[in-house]
Amino acid sequence: MSAPEKERTQSVGDLLGDVTRDFSVLVRKEVELAKAELREEAGQVGRLAGMFGGASLAGFLTVLFVSYALWWGLSNVMDQSWAALIVAVIWGVVTGVLLSRARKEKEQLRSVLPRTRQTARQIPDAARGR
Repeated sequence: MSAPEKERTQSVGDLLGDVTRDFSVLVRKEVELAKAELREEAGQVGRLAGMFGGASLAGFLTVLFVSYALWWGLSNVMDQSWAALIVAVIWGVVTGVLLSRARKEKEQLRSVLPRTRQTARQIPDAARGR
């Protein structure tokens, strides 16, 4: 029996069964897509957390050792309090730059599950035959 003949002879129950099965497959595929996107984004979040942690540790160690050296070097040509203030301003600028870069990276993660959202929006239209 060819496909068009089979469609003409199927009962309403068979047709509803086909629709239910197809809808079930669609929902399962959407869940699989969501899981895949979550795994991908979890990896990105992990890398971002590592970047924040690394930047924090590196910043702390850099501030500690370079600040003492710079403060000591500047105190040879000026008062120690002015030397300390200059060092503090320099590290404030460095902190601002690192924070700005981290915020830009974080903004790229704002779109959660973009493909899943797009295809999930299409389900009602597909169910209505559009």
